[in-house]
Amino acid sequence: MIHKLDNSQEINKKSRFWSIKISGVSIPVYIIMMIILVIEIKLGRLPNTMLGALAVLILLGNLFHYIGNHLPIFKSYLGGGSVFCIFASAIIATFGILPSSSVKTITSFVNDYGFLDFYIAALITGSVLGMKRDLLIKAAIRFIPVAFISMVISALVVALIGVIIGHGLKNSLLYISLPIMAGGVGAGCVPLSGIYASALGKPASGIISLLIPASALGNVIAIVFAALVSKIGASFPKYNGNGKLIKGDIVATESQNKEEIKLDIVQIGVGLVMSLSFFMLGNIINDFVPKVHAYAFMIIIVVICKVTNIIPKYYEDSAVMFNKIIMKNLTPAVLSAIGIALLNLDVLGKALTWQFVLLCFVSVITISVASAILGKIFGLYPVESIISAGLCNNSMGGTGNVAVLSAANRMELIAFAQMGNRLGGAIVLIVGSFLVRILS
Repeated sequence: MIHKLDNSQEINKKSRFWSIKISGVSIPVYIIMMIILVIEIKLGRLPNTMLGALAVLILLGNLFHYIGNHLPIFKSYLGGGSVFCIFASAIIATFGILPSSSVKTITSFVNDYGFLDFYIAALITGSVLGMKRDLLIKAAIRFIPVAFISMVISALVVALIGVIIGHGLKNSLLYISLPIMAGGVGAGCVPLSGIYASALGKPASGIISLLIPASALGNVIAIVFAALVSKIGASFPKYNGNGKLIKGDIVATESQNKEEIKLDIVQIGVGLVMSLSFFMLGNIINDFVPKVHAYAFMIIIVVICKVTNIIPKYYEDSAVMFNKIIMKNLTPAVLSAIGIALLNLDVLGKALTWQFVLLCFVSVITISVASAILGKIFGLYPVESIISAGLCNNSMGGTGNVAVLSAANRMELIAFAQMGNRLGGAIVLIVGSFLVRILS
């Protein structure tokens, strides 16, 4: 009888093992796929193309995401799979576990070939066109003042604390507060370093090394805070919109009134073309106004199309379908890409003086508190206001927004996060051009 019981338990264990799936693939099959990837990398045969980059990002991203979602402390308090995926990817890149040739391939794919642009374009188009028109209008009118006022309050508090602890007004504002809120590296720190270099008569290459650590550490703190805010917010339903930004009956009834969209293969392709078209339109306008990021123009165009109802429902549904496909299948790969290509742990570690770390925390905490209070005043859910109007404005642009929203499980807020981040980042560049001359 005991032997029969033992055999039964053994069979159940094997059955459970085979039933565990990582992104739809059973564990044994996934192990085989990983072995193939490792062999290809060891032999130096990983293609220096999109194919090689995607193979690494998808397999490692899904694996790290799965592990993070099942680690006891990580899954409950530190953002789960999203945060673990970013830092695990950064660790294997920084310490040479992933060969430099593979890191170079992925970095080129992310920075030179627009992998993240592709992902973010799909999210913006689908999330905006998938919203109710009335909700979008109300949210934009309330959200933008909350985001911008919170940024001003955060900068003032960082400057004040910086003076008190002896870090100096100039260093606190120009090299911590502004780069954290500038919207990342490409759209924020790079042009900001050019602005500083022009005013100070110094090479931009030396200045940017002073800006990136603040942007990186602010992004890291924002990601962890997003996970904590989401976790704590679940205990306060009055202040938690569960992904909905605005309070009111229209939000509560939206999911009840909205028809379930059934996936269609042809329409998914239509959604792809729509996302690319909106992104290209943003790029065209950006060519005439280069100081404002293409994402900002893209958001404005999509919002105008939604508000004016000029896009037929067929095309709106297509964009939503493509958005769902991309989010479901590529989010772990994008998070892994952020860790490997954009989060440099060496640069981050060298900047960690206690004053620097404290002021980065002050920036994130202040903008969180300000956006919560202002969000409540303007009729937003404080939890969603903190995440989208606060923490996303202390993240590294589009990639940081994805990481923050993923950690908080609030990816549906991507359009608002990008709206505040890109428009706010443009304002930071303008303000920085004045402050660097006044404070130098």
